Amino acid sequence: MASDSHRVVIVGGGFGGLFAARRLGRAPVRVTLVDRHNHHLFQPLLYQVATGILSEGEIAPPIRSVLRRQRNAEVELAAVRSFDLEARRLSCMGGDGSSVEITYDSLIVAAGAGQSYFGHDEFSRWAPGMKTINDALELRGRILGAFEMAELEEDPEKQREWLTFVVVGGGPTGVEIAGQIAELSNRVLKNDFRRIDSRSARVLLFDGGEQVLATFGDKLSGKAARGLERLGIELHMSSIVTGVDRTGVTVKQGDDERRFPARTKVWAAGVQASPLARMLGQATGAEVDRAGRVAVLPDCTLPGHPEVFAIGDMMSLDRLPGVAEVAMQQGLHASNTIIRRLDGKESKPFRYRDLGSMATISRFRAVVSFKGIRLSGLLGWMAWLFVHLAFLTGFKNRLATIPRWAFTFIGNGRPQRTVTMQQVVARVAIEEAGGQPFVLSLTSDEGRPDHAEAGGSS
Repeated sequence: MASDSHRVVIVGGGFGGLFAARRLGRAPVRVTLVDRHNHHLFQPLLYQVATGILSEGEIAPPIRSVLRRQRNAEVELAAVRSFDLEARRLSCMGGDGSSVEITYDSLIVAAGAGQSYFGHDEFSRWAPGMKTINDALELRGRILGAFEMAELEEDPEKQREWLTFVVVGGGPTGVEIAGQIAELSNRVLKNDFRRIDSRSARVLLFDGGEQVLATFGDKLSGKAARGLERLGIELHMSSIVTGVDRTGVTVKQGDDERRFPARTKVWAAGVQASPLARMLGQATGAEVDRAGRVAVLPDCTLPGHPEVFAIGDMMSLDRLPGVAEVAMQQGLHASNTIIRRLDGKESKPFRYRDLGSMATISRFRAVVSFKGIRLSGLLGWMAWLFVHLAFLTGFKNRLATIPRWAFTFIGNGRPQRTVTMQQVVARVAIEEAGGQPFVLSLTSDEGRPDHAEAGGSS
């Protein structure tokens, strides 16, 4: 077996990167995990941070803590800037702004994906996506701050604007955030205000398709739609958002365009692969699709470079879905391939095992699709609860999350509802001035949108 001088560099501490690193824990290699963030993000629960159920620490454990017992692994806080595949080297910018050169024998790139606005990045000013902790915290300030501003507003028309919430996207993320905003207004906040009735808030969900959760099949999609409507959510299917500004959205429905006034917008439609995928495509001649994903060979490597793996949301292979399970399984596959090669064995093609799909509608109500099994209502919610507890990284996170969920779902509590006056007032001042928040990032000099370069959902 090879000596531990074999250097494996993993770019991205999401699901794919972290599963790859942990699988190599007993392998005779040295592992360096590079990420621009110090935490692993359990992205499927970001909407619960945005709506006050969980804190960011409960879904984002430090990567160093997760790997603290893995003696062959080290973590580098840096953002990848370029690859030199011939020299087997990557250039990075360290957390202090310095240049860092990292060499490798095997490279696993699991840089994930960011939000896509389908060519309209200007929408991000008024409709944040939900891909990072920063996104979730900003949305929490916007959502809870909207009720505060409505309480202060004397103009009935502007008050209605503050109490109208628009969600763009009818996939799992859009459905889950819409459901939780409705629960927040109908159940949690109903006795908190004196001048407004939080239950009068409107939640509008727009999607260009004909059904919400279309990939779940007609039966579960129909149940999800009925569950959302029972919460009072207004579903607008076959609707394309063509404009987003400070006070509302413009939507094309058939041949007609209509404006919907709303101060708070959430963008949950579309993803764009990390810019690193395009860099790898240019370096290897691999095809890059419209979503920025690089095409990989059957074993998840790049043409002409069997030592380089691209996995998760940033790669394209056999029309695999952009879900966490793909990233996790590909992370294990890449690590297993490295171990096999060190043993002198040949690599094998990647085989995806579909673990199904699930989405919550509201408390005690979810839909689950798994190998022909269709669950909904309380039974679906219990399955959702079990799976998400199983995949939360680390015993401490599970232990902290259980009482939070009990407090939220059994009672009316939302323990993470803190919004500072600075957040609310600053947002209004910025909006009135027609500006946008500036988000400092290791990988972006432009503020929002906060591009995912060396980390993400993969």
